[in-house]
Amino acid sequence: MQYDIKKFKDGQVAAKILEEGDLQVHIRGNSYEDLFTIAAIKEAWDAENTKSKMNTASLTIYCLIGQRSDRRFNPKESFDLKIIAHFINAMRFDTVQILHPHSAISLALIENAKALPHFPYVKKAFDAIGNPVLVSPDAGAYKTTHEIAEKLNADLVPSNKVRVKGAPQISIQGDVKGKDCLIVDDLADGGRTFTFLAAELKAQGAAKVFLYVTHAQFNYGFEELKESIDHIYCTNSFKDIEDGFVTQFTVIK
Repeated sequence: MQYDIKKFKDGQVAAKILEEGDLQVHIRGNSYEDLFTIAAIKEAWDAENTKSKMNTASLTIYCLIGQRSDRRFNPKESFDLKIIAHFINAMRFDTVQILHPHSAISLALIENAKALPHFPYVKKAFDAIGNPVLVSPDAGAYKTTHEIAEKLNADLVPSNKVRVKGAPQISIQGDVKGKDCLIVDDLADGGRTFTFLAAELKAQGAAKVFLYVTHAQFNYGFEELKESIDHIYCTNSFKDIEDGFVTQFTVIK
């Protein structure tokens, strides 16, 4: 089913349905404007399908906004993911697919939601490097990285970060001497944690250190990352990146 989006000069977003049938919305979903675009599309579709029970509506979000705000971090602060989930639920999609959500909280809060796996993109990075050791950057990422390592029959080295007097200290739980390493995680905002981790891996003898993240924001550029990371692999779920330091896998056009 096709639709058209119009954006007015004042920022208003409007949608028009161009043909009837099942609705399939594929969108980055990484901004509040995207959420209102989804709502406009769904409202226009609903208006044409009020009498029909045969057609279905599905939504695919490639980078869910607010997914890291998956709890109320401090008293008197908003629970942002809960607000976003409530907005999405109000649209009543039959299915909602989310690429590599930050935590299971997103799937619990959003009705009819399921995760789109990031494994195919990690495998592409793994194959391009040539059988590297996988590194989980923290305890939270260990389970999913362990599952990927089993599928790839790859070695896995856990790591963890703690702060001592405000300074990060990295512990590596395995032998990386002379080996290529691939850090695997869901999202990079600035990426400083990965810089520290890569530096520690090389201090312990790693030959090269690569980074895979599904959602690549890199809001502060790559100069600091280039000091200890040899190359980055990611998808274009958040934005398109044109930099020789980055290999991007296309998930949305």
